[in-house]
Amino acid sequence: MKPKMKKILKEAAVFGVMLFVISNVISYLRSPVLESDHLPVIDATLIDGKRFKSTDMKGKPLVVHFWATWCPSCKAEASNIESISTEYEVLSIAVNSGTDEALHRYMTQNGYTFRVLNDRQSKWAEKFKVDVFPTTFIYDAKGTLKFTEVGYTSLLGFKSRLGVLK
Repeated sequence: MKPKMKKILKEAAVFGVMLFVISNVISYLRSPVLESDHLPVIDATLIDGKRFKSTDMKGKPLVVHFWATWCPSCKAEASNIESISTEYEVLSIAVNSGTDEALHRYMTQNGYTFRVLNDRQSKWAEKFKVDVFPTTFIYDAKGTLKFTEVGYTSLLGFKSRLGVLK
C-alpha cells in the first residue's frame, strides 16, 4: 500500500475513534438522572390493545425506548429498534405523537412491529426524566439500569450493549 493511502486510512481510523468517544461522552452528559436505577413498575395498555406489565419482564433484559413520530433521529433509528425487538424485549414509548390510531397507521406504513405505548401527555417521559429524543434505557434481567443512550444509536451499538447482558 502506498504511504499516502496508509496515512489517509490512519487519519480516518483516528477520526472514527474520536467521533465514537465524543458521541459517548455527549450521550453520558445528556443522560437523564433517575431517582432509581431499578425499572419502575409499568402497567399500561399498548396501541394494539395489549397490556404491558414490566413485572412480566423479570429474568429478561428490557429496552425502554422513548421516541416521537416528529423526530428525525427517531425515524432514522426506528429500523434498529425493529431489529433488536426480534431478539430482545423492547417497550417503545411514543411521546406526543398523536392518537393510538395515528401511531398504529405510522407503524403499519413503515413495517414496524415493536411494542408501542402512547404517551400522549408525556407522563412516562416525565417519570423517566426524558426531554431529548430518542432516549433509550437498557435494563438487565434483574431490572437494573445498565445503559442510557441519548440520541441516535446504531444497531451495532445496541447489540454490543445488549450482548453483555446475556
